[in-house]
Amino acid sequence: MSQVQETKIVNADPTALGVFGLSLITFVASSSKLGWTSGNSTYLIPWALCLGSFAQLWAASLDFKRNSYFGAIVLGAFGLFWVAVALTWFIANGFFGTIPEKASLKHFGYACIGYMFFSCFITVAAFEVNKVFGVILALIVVLLGSLGIQLLNSDNPDIANLFGGIAGWSEFLISILGFYAAGAIFLNSFFGRQILPVGRPMGWVKKA
Repeated sequence: MSQVQETKIVNADPTALGVFGLSLITFVASSSKLGWTSGNSTYLIPWALCLGSFAQLWAASLDFKRNSYFGAIVLGAFGLFWVAVALTWFIANGFFGTIPEKASLKHFGYACIGYMFFSCFITVAAFEVNKVFGVILALIVVLLGSLGIQLLNSDNPDIANLFGGIAGWSEFLISILGFYAAGAIFLNSFFGRQILPVGRPMGWVKKA
């Protein structure tokens, strides 16, 4: 009788890389929102592309191969988000030619609101992974909602400044927690045991 041999390729967990990419771009971007750095978004573009998008998309592709549903979808969705953000900054800086007078960043605002809706569902799942991921996703909901309101009210400085500040601080907190999560995942995986805690899953939904 013929025997069938099944070959399985085992890939390392790319989560730390993807989370680090998210953490670094939010850290850099929050410095601009909070007024710690000045100037336009030109020098943010390399970090948005390399860390915000490429690192997360690469990690997502590896998670798809590992059948890691949560990591693949979340990192993939936000990797694509940062590609769109980078292209928006390209356009805003005139890299593709003169910007029409009627052009408006309010389209970007609606995109942020749309991502906020999707992030609400991801947040529920994130708390089922660990508490640090849950808090990070909850802050992302705040960030996207605040950024969306800021952009949609660009003609009202008082509202725009208020929600711009909320967006900046939530983005900064995302980066700090993200750095911790990336470091914890890396060390825990490297040593094969818990070095830094990330919090147990909430256990809201019992799996069949």
